[in-house]
Amino acid sequence: MRAWLVEKPGAPEALELKTVDTPEPGPDEILVDVRAVGINQADVLQRKGGYPPPHGYDVRRPGLEYAGTVAAVGDRVKSRAVGDRVMGLIGGGSYAEQLVVHEHEALTIPAHYDFEQAAAMPEAFLTAYRALFLVGELAAGQWALVRGATSGVGQAGLQLINALGARSIATSRKQARLDELDKRFKALGFDCAFDIGLEDGDAGVAKAVREQTGGAHVIMDFVGGPALDDNMSALRDEGRQVQVGLIGGRKSEIDMGKLLMRRLSINAMTMRSLPLERKIMLAKMFNDRLLPLFEAGKLKPMVDQAFAFDQAVEAHRMMESGEHAGKLVLVRE
Repeated sequence: MRAWLVEKPGAPEALELKTVDTPEPGPDEILVDVRAVGINQADVLQRKGGYPPPHGYDVRRPGLEYAGTVAAVGDRVKSRAVGDRVMGLIGGGSYAEQLVVHEHEALTIPAHYDFEQAAAMPEAFLTAYRALFLVGELAAGQWALVRGATSGVGQAGLQLINALGARSIATSRKQARLDELDKRFKALGFDCAFDIGLEDGDAGVAKAVREQTGGAHVIMDFVGGPALDDNMSALRDEGRQVQVGLIGGRKSEIDMGKLLMRRLSINAMTMRSLPLERKIMLAKMFNDRLLPLFEAGKLKPMVDQAFAFDQAVEAHRMMESGEHAGKLVLVRE
């Protein structure tokens, strides 16, 4: 089979399409014929040599997201059959024509969605759901601040907040990006992208958040160090910040007095390095809780552009340009 490899980290051209051995499923595994692949920032970082995959995955092979059909099953597999449509998240190596995963790790592709759309679902919606509702414990009626709302996970988070009865505050460095985001949501049939949209300038957004909402109950943050103090000020007492990215930088000073006296919480999470048991738990939650929302049209993947499977280099160039406003996907005919 063919797979994209990075023998020497570097620019997008470091990606090379090569022939590798076709994997064979173990007793509890399924072999998936990959039809579409979601492109993620983690793939770009791995290609540059800065974000190696978890232990057990080939450091040369990028890719976290896939969608396809079951081509073969292991001897003990009971929940999946050849021909089933599945998608999911893996630690690495999804840029391939075939891959193997544990039968219970795979997600069911919602009815009425094609492989291109399915490849845009797992990473964004699982990450956002876990951050906001499992780690952040967001409840119906509460306010959630999505700092960096135009990212793929940010857009998924806004949909989940609305679908599950909470209220959203979206931020971006440019008002034009918020306007475009709102337009894209309306084009998909949603009433709006967010309840409140705030341009995130040098002064931050805490003052506006507190004036308009009384403070956020939960913050899902992609910015990192530079936004921490402003986030703490934007939270109401006993509010919770969940860190899912560090695009603005790693370091910041923490006012421990503010943290202690206002009983704030700061949590961090990643998806890629989760042990198999946790991935299976999240897969069950997706199939139980989110799958019906997709099938009812209350959640929708947002694909910006699809590339042919042999155009991974071009897709990575687009990813690095930052000009896309939704998911980039590789599609294999």
